[in-house]
Amino acid sequence: MLDQWLEICRCSYNYALRELKGWIASRKCPADRCSLQSEYIMSADYPFPSYHQQQNQLPKAKKVFPELALVPSQVLQTNVRRLHDAWDFFRDRGFGFPRFKKYGQMKSLLFPQFRSNPLTGWQIKLPKLGKVQINLHRPIPNGFVIKQIRVVKKAMGWFAVISIQSDINLPEIEAPFGHPLGLDVGLSSYLATSDNYIEKGRKFFKTEHRRLKVLQRRLSRKQKRSNNYEKARKKVEKQHNHIAFKRKDYQFQLAHKVCDMGDSIFMEDIDFRTMAKGFLGKHTLDAGFGQFRDILKYVCKIRGKYFGLVDHRGTSQTCPNCRAEVRKTLVLRVHNCPECGYECDRDVASAQEICNRGIETTTLGLRGKETVCQVEVSGVMSLDNWRRGIPLWAEISRRESGSPRYTA
Repeated sequence: MLDQWLEICRCSYNYALRELKGWIASRKCPADRCSLQSEYIMSADYPFPSYHQQQNQLPKAKKVFPELALVPSQVLQTNVRRLHDAWDFFRDRGFGFPRFKKYGQMKSLLFPQFRSNPLTGWQIKLPKLGKVQINLHRPIPNGFVIKQIRVVKKAMGWFAVISIQSDINLPEIEAPFGHPLGLDVGLSSYLATSDNYIEKGRKFFKTEHRRLKVLQRRLSRKQKRSNNYEKARKKVEKQHNHIAFKRKDYQFQLAHKVCDMGDSIFMEDIDFRTMAKGFLGKHTLDAGFGQFRDILKYVCKIRGKYFGLVDHRGTSQTCPNCRAEVRKTLVLRVHNCPECGYECDRDVASAQEICNRGIETTTLGLRGKETVCQVEVSGVMSLDNWRRGIPLWAEISRRESGSPRYTA
């Protein structure tokens, strides 16, 4: 029945989009001539097919198309809302016009509201569908109310994404505190911290690519739109879901591990889509750095940690100890500063520089420090003597551990 609902929603989505495109085509043609093939004609007083106008037409459309009555009315309304959200998004950015959905491209249904709690034990009650047995991952916390449920179809099965609401307000952590930690992500080592910890990482797509290659070869030999073709296509989709689930589970575990290491976490504000366009784009997409950053931000919020972004320009070309510029190519994996002699792993040095910038751009770098330059106070205008000072990330770590001060 859910498959039937998805197909009906797909047809209604395409019908509403056809009406929208037809209204636009009838208004943009020249007044003195038409195209050589055909032109969509609408009356001059026909209103723009907005969300409210198309939503009000749904009861009349059910009389013409009786199959629309099989789907809950609110599901049809949210389906039209999805189209106009895409239309508004296109108008804001200027590209990405909504497209017609092919067979099988509609993957989810949204139930926007419920009169009572639809979750009863190990069953979920949906309109016009009744009670459906589910595998409840974790119970709903006390004091929360279920607001909406989105049913998603994947190759692994059907999933119900439940949105809950409560009057509880989570405290917003606006200022860093505690132990700072800088993170640098890369392909050679997935994660490097300012505390000299390196996570080698795992390449999920590369390790599972052999099985995926076999399944795709079998799919290419099947006749399109046949039953065997559909079975082979589902196997390929399941393999992709398996890879994506393994990657996301690993990233959640790594995010919790990072939160155990520090209280204030800093990362680069780099656009990883630009990295994915290089010659290592396949491996960059396999790593999923953008998804990991979003997961880490979410985990920091629920665990009461501070998460901040810093400028990414020149983090790997700057010495974290003396802040001098040290140019190096991707081949050099060891940072060796000719100014102060500081030597460590390249990724660790970049993470320490990220930590320095995070401390400097927040109030954490001003705690217990004088706001006067050390060079001017000492009276000795020697840059080499100033560069022998302890970096911020090392000074704060020393204060937290209670160890005595040291000099380079």
